Amino acid sequence: MKKVFKILGIFLAILAIVIAIFYYKNNEALPIGVQGKEADNLASKMLTALNYEAYKNTEYFDWCFRDNHHFKWNKLENKVTVSWDNNEVILDTKNPNKSIIIKSEENSTPTKLIKTATEYFNNDSFWLVAPFKVFDSGVKRSIVKHEGKDALLVTYTSGGSTPGDSYLWILDDNGLPKSYKMWVDIIPIGGVEATWNTWITTSTGVMLPTKHTIPLFGVELNMGKVKSSNPKADALAHKILKTIKHDAYKKTRYIEWSFRGRRSYKWDKQKNIVELSGIGNKIIIHPDNMTESKILIKGKEGFEDKSRIISRGLATFNNDSFWLVAPHKLFEPGIIRSIINIDGKDALKVKYTSGGTTPGDSYIWILNEDYLPIKYLMNVPSMKMNRVPATWDDWFVTESGTLLPKNHTFSSGRKLSMGDVKAYN
Repeated sequence: MKKVFKILGIFLAILAIVIAIFYYKNNEALPIGVQGKEADNLASKMLTALNYEAYKNTEYFDWCFRDNHHFKWNKLENKVTVSWDNNEVILDTKNPNKSIIIKSEENSTPTKLIKTATEYFNNDSFWLVAPFKVFDSGVKRSIVKHEGKDALLVTYTSGGSTPGDSYLWILDDNGLPKSYKMWVDIIPIGGVEATWNTWITTSTGVMLPTKHTIPLFGVELNMGKVKSSNPKADALAHKILKTIKHDAYKKTRYIEWSFRGRRSYKWDKQKNIVELSGIGNKIIIHPDNMTESKILIKGKEGFEDKSRIISRGLATFNNDSFWLVAPHKLFEPGIIRSIINIDGKDALKVKYTSGGTTPGDSYIWILNEDYLPIKYLMNVPSMKMNRVPATWDDWFVTESGTLLPKNHTFSSGRKLSMGDVKAYN
């Protein structure tokens, strides 16, 4: 028996030595950073890289942590459905006592379930949205040099389940997180690194991670099928389309109008062929097959500088048609819809991530009580426009049954006429 205890003692001693060596080799002291404007600027750069604006406006997030904890987070209403094993709780993150138990295992009390759901949400949501929390109340930001480059050290002095934890964000040149190092209560070794490098851009435009790895421990943290959505914004967009009789627009074949009296259009919408007419000249544009496009000069086809002229004509059409039919384009590919508050009322913000002439532009649609667009605020970075207003006036029902505007007015009082607008089949 003494021999067994002796062997066990030797084994434990060796294990203790191995653990001590492992700890000594991998443990890092918490670095000392410099607080101030530069740290805040680096944090802002990271948020810009991840599209923080889209995060703020996103209504719902869905994910699953390590195939065990399932979440559907209504961020705008501060409620999250947390499911694990045979338990399901609708957690009120602002008022936990208002949380609702949907189902539970035997011998589980409401208090215990709500506490568990809260702990799961605090931990598992951090692995999803931690970068977006760097300006939360109680967060201290500092600059630290890591491998010759600036890294962002954030320390949570309050909030969450483990206040006092620190994270060193390691970023690429664009400010996108690649990994962070952790100094947290639940891990006795300081500076353990976890990856943040499997990003996706979700349907609401926000960037989110799909998994993390902790190389030191050989652990992978899978986030499941990460999704985000804006159902409230989509519902508002559908109300706009109903008001402007979008179903009739989809069936409309021809639309004619002029832009400021300078140029006129006839658009065969079904075949997507555009006739752009100027003084004595005409460009026939086939946006889906530009090689079929042609230029007519006084009735004769011209070839000189054809490619440049046709490309310019298409860009002009994209701009001028936008002033006529933009509200009908709310659900085209590459558009992100979200709701923002303007003067105490819901307004629809649409951002164009692709297509057109200037992807990246966004517009905030101001509506009347019938959901008719009466104004939008233009955000066009290439033209340094920030919430520049323009009205959408004189809507009328066309021959084909859809609604289109005839005029617009800018804040300066300048008018923009669409001429004699027609839509027919």
